[in-house]
Amino acid sequence: MTSTQASSIQPHNARSLSTTSSCYSQDSSSPPSPPPSSTQTQSQIIFSGIQPTGTPHLGNYLGALLPWVHLSSSALPSTKLFFSIVDLHAITIAQSPEKLRGWRREMLRVLLALGLGEGGGVGGGGKRGRSTVFVQSHVKQHAELMWILSCTASMGYLGRMTQWKSKLDLKDDASPLDERKGKLKLGLFSYPVLQAADILVHRATHVPVGEDQSQHLEFARECVTNFNHAYGPQLVYPQTLLSPAKRIMSLTNPLKKMSKSDPSPASRILITDPPELIQKKLTTAVTDSINSVSYDPVNRPGVSNILTLLSAFDEEGRSPETLGQVYGTGMGLGAFKKLVGEAIGGGLETFRGAYEDVVKEGEEYLEDVERRGARVAEENAEATMVGVREALGL
Repeated sequence: MTSTQASSIQPHNARSLSTTSSCYSQDSSSPPSPPPSSTQTQSQIIFSGIQPTGTPHLGNYLGALLPWVHLSSSALPSTKLFFSIVDLHAITIAQSPEKLRGWRREMLRVLLALGLGEGGGVGGGGKRGRSTVFVQSHVKQHAELMWILSCTASMGYLGRMTQWKSKLDLKDDASPLDERKGKLKLGLFSYPVLQAADILVHRATHVPVGEDQSQHLEFARECVTNFNHAYGPQLVYPQTLLSPAKRIMSLTNPLKKMSKSDPSPASRILITDPPELIQKKLTTAVTDSINSVSYDPVNRPGVSNILTLLSAFDEEGRSPETLGQVYGTGMGLGAFKKLVGEAIGGGLETFRGAYEDVVKEGEEYLEDVERRGARVAEENAEATMVGVREALGL
């Protein structure tokens, strides 16, 4: 895949995203990093991960994957970028081994087609290896540091986290000793500790996240404070980079986020969907009884969600609000949905071609990419763990 081909994978209004770009905002709650110790580096290190739970949909693509691509292409040459397929996180909910293996490979194909890791193209401006893509479970230092952090992490803090409560459909004030405690497994409860270890083991200085993940970054910084207070300044405080991407909602229920776990395939547009299927899903997308276009997230969430999708693929980079005004006169919802379907289908066309090229490379190619990514990631993680083990007396 050439850099010219890859450049059109992104939506037309995509802007360069770097840690100094106005497109990403640094969370003001992030404390300044302490002076680097012998185990730390002055260069920026960016880390992020995604679960292998099926083909990414437009919400994943616009909210996580494209920011990775932009960071890879706009970061300073001295910046290290690590993007992980976090399969250990996926097993906090029971998974079929065969499906998990298949989904992990599927996610790797997607990342390579986007030009990340060994894919070249978008991620490195045509240069291979600008970022490192690896499978979490292939780098044993992640689990090692998780156990060490667990020994200083607060049960009370973990009990206030929202992840395990939402997975079990519990109220915000639920405790680990709730009447449904039998359904709460340790892995799900301690999920944030592993997430902290993912970040800290690579000495990440910056972590791109959406607003719904900022709580986990706060916990990671809490882990740094606890460990460094007890054993000395070995771990780096990560800074939060908040993504500017708007939340993409379900096509069948615009009050819920677009999700791979929704039982209805019509609720989401997968980035590998062919144009005719994209058009079909948009045609049946839930809107309302008013046959006109306007941006009003409170009163017209369905139409507003489709305007948000159009904005992401708009050649002129116009906002959903502006597009609502442009198409608010003389266009019915049927014609509008057709226009949006064409915009999305066209915007993903080059990605689909790149994805098909990766599929043709076969399984041996993917295995080789996994091995090389794991080797680079393990070397970086081990540099952290040498200092951590020494500090602990291990």
